[in-house]
Amino acid sequence: MPPPSAIDVEAATDTQAATFVERLSINGVPARRSKNRPVSTALAAYASSDMFKSPGHGKPMAKRWDHILNQESKSRKASSLKAAAQLLRNPGIISLGGGLPSSTVFPFDHLEVKVPQPPYFTESETRESGVLARAGKHDAAEGKSLFDIHIAFNYGQASGSVQLLRFVTEHTEIVHHPPYQDWQCTLSVGSTSALDLALRMFTTRGDYLMTEEYSFCSAIETAAPLGVKCVGIKMDSEGLLPSDMDRTLNTWSESERGAPKPFLLYTVPSGQNPTGATQSAQRRHELYAVAQKHDIYIIEDEPYFFLQMQPYTGPDAPDVPPPDSHEAFLDTLVPSLLSMDTDGRVMRLDSFSKVVAPGARVGWITASAQIVERFVRHSEVSTQTPSGISQLVLYKLLEDTWGHAGYLDWLIWLRLDYTKRRDNIVYACEKYLPREVASWNPPMAGMFQWVKVDWRKHPSNRSEDSPEILELEEKIWRAGVDRGVLTAKGSWFRAEADGGTEMFFRTTFAAAGAEDVTEAVKRLGEALRAEFGLDHMNGH
Repeated sequence: MPPPSAIDVEAATDTQAATFVERLSINGVPARRSKNRPVSTALAAYASSDMFKSPGHGKPMAKRWDHILNQESKSRKASSLKAAAQLLRNPGIISLGGGLPSSTVFPFDHLEVKVPQPPYFTESETRESGVLARAGKHDAAEGKSLFDIHIAFNYGQASGSVQLLRFVTEHTEIVHHPPYQDWQCTLSVGSTSALDLALRMFTTRGDYLMTEEYSFCSAIETAAPLGVKCVGIKMDSEGLLPSDMDRTLNTWSESERGAPKPFLLYTVPSGQNPTGATQSAQRRHELYAVAQKHDIYIIEDEPYFFLQMQPYTGPDAPDVPPPDSHEAFLDTLVPSLLSMDTDGRVMRLDSFSKVVAPGARVGWITASAQIVERFVRHSEVSTQTPSGISQLVLYKLLEDTWGHAGYLDWLIWLRLDYTKRRDNIVYACEKYLPREVASWNPPMAGMFQWVKVDWRKHPSNRSEDSPEILELEEKIWRAGVDRGVLTAKGSWFRAEADGGTEMFFRTTFAAAGAEDVTEAVKRLGEALRAEFGLDHMNGH
């Protein structure tokens, strides 16, 4: 599999979705809200995306997925206490039923965070011109805000606070406009937790999960203790190959594999971890068609969706002008699988981890009402609800300070920042990595530069036996560590434990500064030259 490349993807319009109802725009949000009932400020208020999204007249209903829900999921009942909490919205009711502590004993009077004002997003600009977003204990009762410490710091519904759920539901409709009627969102405790819950809903011990041949190692490690094995689908520069997925399913032998044909696909379509590959719009349509053919349910994990960058132009070429409007920005994004999902066969995992802060541990899923309801039932007795403190901070940032327009301004700024980071590591690779044995292509999304190493040119002249390749991979990796650079071995991300016949190393340009990234790549180049007996640099 060659390293993925940065490709200039043209935005595709989901014409099927467009024939149903007009897409929600940022300017259309106030009118939408004026038609909906007011947001409840009761404790543990019941919330559903149906309260905030368009009715979807003319759109199809999602397929039913009873046949893939496992017995554990089917047997879950609604939480008695969570259900009873919905009655707290009744005027005049006095609760002696739930174990909700009084906010008078919360040792917090107010919470303040300094946040940037669009378009001044840098650290220094935030320090100079940022605003203090303040949340008091009783802001809702005093008419200052819809969300406060009294509400956020107490127990809540598993679907998350009604205040933040409204924002992410509107955001999902603005960006993706799901083309079926009964889609819903519910908050999660980040995408890793959401994946764990999803696997516990769908799979049983002995099942197989399809994923890219190189996949997010935490996803593989989440599946393994559940007795779920991964089958790797081949990849190219655009990620997962639908043709190989089709071949895998057509030729599946239950007797040889010892398990039924897979019915579940886990994929990271944009800036895939670890390869950095991004599926084009055409690739996603082809993947969805194969899923329809074999009745496959898709878990679309998209933490890097908004880290789609400007096309790579090289060190001496002018930069591509950035999007000049919110609409232009949204049009540059490769359409999501959710945006083409007419069957309700996609569970999309979104997260604030890569676009705001991973420590928030707040994300959300989008799926059909049937699947969301089962997800909520599981959450009620496991994660319960995302951190109220995190939800309040995010609400003060996204709703009370930025609004939808400001959030898209932030995402555009983030796109340009990541473009600079990506360009810097590519420049360093071009300058310091030995092209005789290393190859790479600029990613168009995400955080990772995937480097392929031609181990066949190593002086030891090893065979394609996986254990020998792994030994050499370890040796090269250790040589880098000894020179002061830490990379991630490609074998860590193999979906199947065979180790493969190629060698890769994952590097990231997200955390370290430009000078440190350049120095780290230089050290990696020195390690490769030493291990392969090369004594010169790329043209230097």
